[in-house]
Amino acid sequence: MTNLTIKQLRYFEALAEQGHFGRAAATCSISQPALSVQIKDLETELGAALFERGPRQVRLTSFGKEFALRVRDILQAFDALGDFARAAQGQLSGRFRLGVIPTIAPYLLPTLIGDLARSNPALDLHVRETLTPRLVQGLHRGEIDTAIVALPISEPAFTEIPLFTENFVLVRPLDDAGKPVPSATALREMRLLLLEEGHCFRDQALSFCNHGPALPRDGLDGSSLATLVQMVGAGIGVTMIPEMAMAVEARSAPVDCARFSNPQPQRTIGMIWRKTNPLAPQLMEIAEVVRHCTLEPAAGVSA
Repeated sequence: MTNLTIKQLRYFEALAEQGHFGRAAATCSISQPALSVQIKDLETELGAALFERGPRQVRLTSFGKEFALRVRDILQAFDALGDFARAAQGQLSGRFRLGVIPTIAPYLLPTLIGDLARSNPALDLHVRETLTPRLVQGLHRGEIDTAIVALPISEPAFTEIPLFTENFVLVRPLDDAGKPVPSATALREMRLLLLEEGHCFRDQALSFCNHGPALPRDGLDGSSLATLVQMVGAGIGVTMIPEMAMAVEARSAPVDCARFSNPQPQRTIGMIWRKTNPLAPQLMEIAEVVRHCTLEPAAGVSA
């Protein structure tokens, strides 16, 4: 086997993860026929089938599963070579893969992208917005360089750098403006709209209200903070959102935003990366850029 290429291995990994030629091709930014040809060439070179092809999805063969384990090690080692080369330059340049959770990305990225471009003009920024468990997996597998998440993550293999702490604010219908802000106990008895399962912000909100994770939600969960605020504006219930979201979300619906009494619910935002990443000094510099571009506390929030 002398004709295997890194590109083929990346295509193989994408197809193994997606289980579908169309989705894998989109992930790799190539056409589906081109991906099929590359996978077929790889199987021919190996002399064994990697996938069982069905009408709607593909599955790894027994050989394919064993092959996938070795491919991940090879790709991680290959990516590490690139990281060492970039680290030797002293300043970040080239492709930089940043992960961000959805309750941060829309509110931090517009400022952060501009600041990173000015501080690191040779940086080719690639952003991945997804839930924390997927970002953790991506870091473990070397698919991203660092991630901005809510701490703690408590992964022994990761470095965690706290960046800032922000409070949660109550979002309620505009007709409730001026009313006393409910306590955590009172909020528990209200129709509290939350993000769907998988969002760490959901768990943080439930923790403040002393709700258990098995709380029935009556189909009123949302997929984004924007959806939750619109539901509140329609009079369906109340919600909590992080303070950084106020400038964007509160102006889009007839809602009142109010602060809770102390101690206010809050979260700590930070950056995480693999402890073995040779880019650690440069990532510390990126962390400072993120910290400095943090949005000012939201206006229009009543006490």
